[in-house]
Amino acid sequence: MQYDYLIVGAGLYGAVFAQQANERGKKVLVIDRRPQIAGNLYTEDVGGIAVHQYGAHIFHTNDEKVWKYITRFADFNRFINAPVANYKGELYALPFNMYTFNRMWNVITPLQAQAMIEKQKREAGITVPGNLEEQAISLVGRDIYEKLIKGYTYKQWGRSCKELPAAIIKRLPVRLTFDNNYFNASFQGIPRRGYTEMIKAMLKGCTVKLNADYLDNRAYYDSLSEKVLYTGAIDAFYDYRFGALAYRSVRFETEDLPMENYQGVAVMNFTDSTTPYTRIIEHKWFTFGKDEKGSAISHTVISREYSEEWKVGMEPYYPVNDELNQALYVRYSALSERYPKVIFGGRLGEYRYYDMDKTIAAALQKAAEVLDR
Repeated sequence: MQYDYLIVGAGLYGAVFAQQANERGKKVLVIDRRPQIAGNLYTEDVGGIAVHQYGAHIFHTNDEKVWKYITRFADFNRFINAPVANYKGELYALPFNMYTFNRMWNVITPLQAQAMIEKQKREAGITVPGNLEEQAISLVGRDIYEKLIKGYTYKQWGRSCKELPAAIIKRLPVRLTFDNNYFNASFQGIPRRGYTEMIKAMLKGCTVKLNADYLDNRAYYDSLSEKVLYTGAIDAFYDYRFGALAYRSVRFETEDLPMENYQGVAVMNFTDSTTPYTRIIEHKWFTFGKDEKGSAISHTVISREYSEEWKVGMEPYYPVNDELNQALYVRYSALSERYPKVIFGGRLGEYRYYDMDKTIAAALQKAAEVLDR
């Protein structure tokens, strides 16, 4: 065997595990079917702007251990996510806070806002929310649900709010303050030189091979190493034996525009059901409109995001963790006992939604379990 570990996928989970293995003196080969490293974190310099090619990624965590780990490989700026919701030209603050409630109901104080929410909850007659619609109304009232949640959610998931579980909306920050910081996190920001450079630093000392599809040449790659960490889709690994798991995919429409400022904010969500895209990202604002040298950038790059139902051959982004698909995943996961050489990890390998900090924590834990035996 040429290597101790073969890492399939040069994204965040794979990079963390590879770094930990290399740090412990293991010989590591990292392969990826794409022509670049970093997975969906991949950022590309476009005229001084670090463009997030696979959607916006804003690092945030309350886990100090994770923060200390990841800042070994990148210097982070102090970007705070304060997105704006656009409903047919009406602009609202996200997260839902006193600016939102003032714009929606003309209320001034937290007591007035809370009273309006409670009034709408009583009118809806919701005691125990049974789906996303009921959960949303119980959190912020019917008016905000109708304008800022209902249409956006349908576009994002391709399903009505009545068909989705209440748990999805529990991640939504709601505040009776004027705090515009979307994430309630002690540590947050974006790597000053982009995520690609961060992943490159993590993979230092590892052998990296790109344009290499593990599933197309599995026997060959398996012969190269003692163990395999697989971060691709678990259903694809098993050739969709029980059928494909459900995912949402995202299509990006990116433009380089000859203007300094397109929308004045990094993230703008379009919450009506008629606008075909879910949001527009203006990438330069992730670095405050400046390049690496601190100089102002005279152009801008925007990306419109279109959420789509995934089909085999498309890029899977978000697992649809409903009961049917979770049961299907359990069947696939049970097959792993037949493949003791392979470790499954990451969002696709474990069929679960991971924020970046949770991805790092999970990879560090798995590395400790496997490498420190």
